[in-house]
Amino acid sequence: MNELRASERVINEVAQNVRSLEEGVEWFSGLAPEEQQSVLHEIALYLMQAHVTVKDGREGLEKSGVKATMTPAILIVREPILEQVGKIERLPQQEYLKAFRVLISTFAVADTRRRETQCKGSCSHAWHNLS
Repeated sequence: MNELRASERVINEVAQNVRSLEEGVEWFSGLAPEEQQSVLHEIALYLMQAHVTVKDGREGLEKSGVKATMTPAILIVREPILEQVGKIERLPQQEYLKAFRVLISTFAVADTRRRETQCKGSCSHAWHNLS
């Protein structure tokens, strides 16, 4: 099995409830701003691969702990969803933590849906087989 990068492992552990959202937030908060920006971009790419929907965004927002009036929360529930995800990943540094919460929570919803449909029973993705 290919070894996962640290960010890849943490993002997928949070998405699969191996690690709590709060543990993910603690990890993210310990990163330098440039690394935080890189992680936001990485999650945005994962959302694209998971074929994220606005419905996923709504469910993710509910789990994120971010108020519905905050910028990332407003964006994640709008179409076109991939354009909105791109806006969230490019928010200013003071929004990074809320952006992380919204994006990773939405990824957890989208990736769970994908694991239960496309990857059910015969998945060989290293990131879906954490142990």
